[in-house]
Amino acid sequence: MHPKTIGLIAHPGKPGVGELINSLAAEFSRHSMSVLMEKETAAVAGQRSGLTVAQIGAKADLVVVAGGDGTILSVADRMGDANTPIFGINVGSLGFLTCASSQSFREAVECVAQGKITFSNRTLLEVILRDSKEKHPPMIALNDAVFSRGEISRLIRLHTRVNGEALTEFNADGLIIATPTGSTAYSLSAGGPIMEPESGVFVITPICPHVLTNRSIIVSENSVIEVEASEPDYPVFLTVDGREPLRIAKDATVEIRKAKTKLRLAAMPDVSFFSVVRQKLKWSGSNV
Repeated sequence: MHPKTIGLIAHPGKPGVGELINSLAAEFSRHSMSVLMEKETAAVAGQRSGLTVAQIGAKADLVVVAGGDGTILSVADRMGDANTPIFGINVGSLGFLTCASSQSFREAVECVAQGKITFSNRTLLEVILRDSKEKHPPMIALNDAVFSRGEISRLIRLHTRVNGEALTEFNADGLIIATPTGSTAYSLSAGGPIMEPESGVFVITPICPHVLTNRSIIVSENSVIEVEASEPDYPVFLTVDGREPLRIAKDATVEIRKAKTKLRLAAMPDVSFFSVVRQKLKWSGSNV
């Protein structure tokens, strides 16, 4: 891939991000690539104008995101129907979705200009909240859909079905349905397995289960997962990729399935999923 138009989007609160964006823009221009900046990004870079994330997604050949994994999740959500590849430059500690550090931005630009970047197609979740009060639009997630108990210190009971067949009633502080990409996020912290990004599965992971037999289970990405609260008198909240939580009504069912589109995540040629896992989890092996 030899992109001609680059979209630049940054987390405006990261230290030194304005200087990084200006340096990136200069490097891309030096390689005869035009640059489009998002509004808030342009502001921290001292520029007067900018576009929305959706406009950049529609016009750019490649979207370069300077920030962390959370910034990439936010950009993926706001790009709408655009299927533009995302290339992450980490501003801070190493992330699982970002593939280059801010210090190596020149090398990253060089790889983009020479068409050396690689791509992985990341499965997305389509999350549909169904209740009798209103029609909710589908929500798309790169990482996960999380059911939680909110501020009340009480377990919740979540009746879960897979392809219409009862799985179990999870008795826990919450429940996570994650993609392979999301398996290294909240699900991992809750004791779930690490899954290779293109493994073609989802993982259902209970949060602090109150029943010893409630454990993570891996299902096919072609599965339809349905979750509903078994005790409607206690609040249950749904959070999709860390966005604003939604309270689930008493008669509501949440349906989760594979989205029709995938996210194309770009990476440096020498950066693999397993190399990132080794660095992030400090898997150095043993001398024994």
